[in-house]
Amino acid sequence: MENLKCSQCGLIGLETGFVEDSGEGSRGYARWIPGPIERGIFGGARRMGKPRWQIDAYRCSRCGHLELFATSPA
Repeated sequence: MENLKCSQCGLIGLETGFVEDSGEGSRGYARWIPGPIERGIFGGARRMGKPRWQIDAYRCSRCGHLELFATSPA
């Protein structure tokens, strides 16, 4: 994104990308869910009834730092 500034080295203009989730049954992208993680009976994260937010990811081409933003409910 042209106007985003790297919070580590100060470079302006970050590369757009996404964080992949390749776990079993995944949809191919990660999401942010509010609150502390709660485990279900089989050890997986409990997500029912919680909003899920799309994660937008930007990478600095100078230092490699990632900036992540939870932007909208998915």
